[in-house]
Amino acid sequence: MLIPSIDLQGGRIVQLVQGERMALATDDFAGWIARFKDFAQVQLIDLDAAKNAGDNRALVSSICRELPCRVGGGIRSVDLAARLLDDGARKVIVGSAIFRNGAVNVDVAREFARDIGEDRWIAAVDARGGRVVVDGWRTRLDITPEDAMQQLEPYTGEFLFTNVDVEGLMRGIDRAAIERVRTATKRRVTAAGGVTTEEEIAWLDSIGVDAVAGMAIYVGRLKIRSDQS
Repeated sequence: MLIPSIDLQGGRIVQLVQGERMALATDDFAGWIARFKDFAQVQLIDLDAAKNAGDNRALVSSICRELPCRVGGGIRSVDLAARLLDDGARKVIVGSAIFRNGAVNVDVAREFARDIGEDRWIAAVDARGGRVVVDGWRTRLDITPEDAMQQLEPYTGEFLFTNVDVEGLMRGIDRAAIERVRTATKRRVTAAGGVTTEEEIAWLDSIGVDAVAGMAIYVGRLKIRSDQS
């Protein structure tokens, strides 16, 4: 399944290369909402909130009223997650909060499972150079994504694996890295980073992994169709 993404920064839809260099920015919310309206899921990320640089909560709530969104970015408490779900998010994506002092924060993961429900929150395990990164991809931990997933598996129904090494580059996915995380867990897995072609989406589907695509859609390299959802 293809899941298109909407990243928000400074009140606009943006696409960044590896989370840093601005490649595209637009105010055409109506146009992109219309293009994504037939998809079963859309990934909506508040980059400002992820980087502790403000937030786009009003925009997030507005878009959730229009699209079936899984929402992430700066969700560091159960209370905020519950508010986003009340505002219309179908699921919430939690990343940095489930890591502490360089390790998996099992207590927080257990709290999300208990208070939100394991099927309503997605554990984001982002990686650069084979190690987990947090805080908007700026802090690298000495733990592999596979180890993180194995520790988090009892508390979540799904993982989002973002490979920062290929994010936004449109050079293709890292299949070996995705295969490693796929075999590390029995939970549902969605992969982001480098998704550029329909063949890659088909390959991911063949191993039971959903695909998140952003840059390739926005620049027209990947032609989206509602039957991909």
